[in-house]
Amino acid sequence: MKHQLDFEKPILELQRKLDELEKHAESHSMGIRCEEEIAAMKTKIAETRRQIFAGLGAWDRVKIARHPKRPFMLDYVALAFTDFSELHGDRLYADDHAVVGGFARLNGHKVVVIGTQKGRDTKENIRRNFGSAMPEGYRKALRLMQLAEKFSLPVISLVDTPGAYPGIGAEERHIGEAIAVNLREMMLLDTPIIAAMIGEGGSGGALGIAVADRVLILENAYYSVIPPEGCAAILWRERSAAAKAAEALKISAKDLFALGLVDEIVPESPGGAHNDPAETAAALKASLLRNLEEVKKLSGPDRLKQRYDKFRAYGRFTEKIETPALAAAASKAASITPAAEAAKNNVPPLPSLLPYALGNSAAAGAALQL
Repeated sequence: MKHQLDFEKPILELQRKLDELEKHAESHSMGIRCEEEIAAMKTKIAETRRQIFAGLGAWDRVKIARHPKRPFMLDYVALAFTDFSELHGDRLYADDHAVVGGFARLNGHKVVVIGTQKGRDTKENIRRNFGSAMPEGYRKALRLMQLAEKFSLPVISLVDTPGAYPGIGAEERHIGEAIAVNLREMMLLDTPIIAAMIGEGGSGGALGIAVADRVLILENAYYSVIPPEGCAAILWRERSAAAKAAEALKISAKDLFALGLVDEIVPESPGGAHNDPAETAAALKASLLRNLEEVKKLSGPDRLKQRYDKFRAYGRFTEKIETPALAAAASKAASITPAAEAAKNNVPPLPSLLPYALGNSAAAGAALQL
């Protein structure tokens, strides 16, 4: 099987045995009919696949997200949307083929769908720039989102990018500014926005089209501030530590959901979206519809406030003190007040400046005279 992943080998061995069984129609020496053996083998394959994929680590999920047969943005548009009409260009410089967008229908909802698109072969990958957008791609996306706002159309963003393009041309045309403007404008966009990570969600390149009311993620997609290889090169000085970096970054769908960075995990077909794109697209469509209908019920001000609060909460966490020694030290430090420390060292306590902070200048002056 082409493009097999290392952890899929047991499944492929069983699949080969199943293929051999299906070539023979006669009964075997044990008297078990071939049809019964085939059914038993299919059950075993399904159970093996379930067990393997239930225990995958973050780095294995990254491999699935990058699978060359995985459905891309336009595949989901074809399977989950209808009446798609693509729009081109940023009206400033050029048309970036890594970013695709246009009008479409999601069941009964008229929407604007945008996203990043990779290529299936070398020629298409060069045309799509391997899914890495240029500044003009982000400006095209913003133009389409503002068009959606003008006509009161929801925005659906399907993200699958290793990151924004870091080349000289992109820097000359101010890619950092283009992404920053998108972040600001999407936060203020007065129309529902639903974003879904369908493959790779790399750094600001992903966030530049993912400031949304709801952020969904497919089961085997990832969303990260830096690719695991880049993190490994910085922290461990070797790209071979990518698996360790992936675990440390907490970039899998399960970790992201636990951290509150995504709102929902969309299940994929058994074995990954590439095994049954239609089944995964149906699950994604159902999730998009449900979340879109919920967001559309909110008033404009409430929707914008929830969106702002959602992203302002990113990065907040509570650090737990795990070791007894650290816990004892923290407890001791918390019990020592400035007055107690001053009394211990025979130092007069400093006067309280609270009246000054509260605006009572007379009381503050008296305190300072003590």
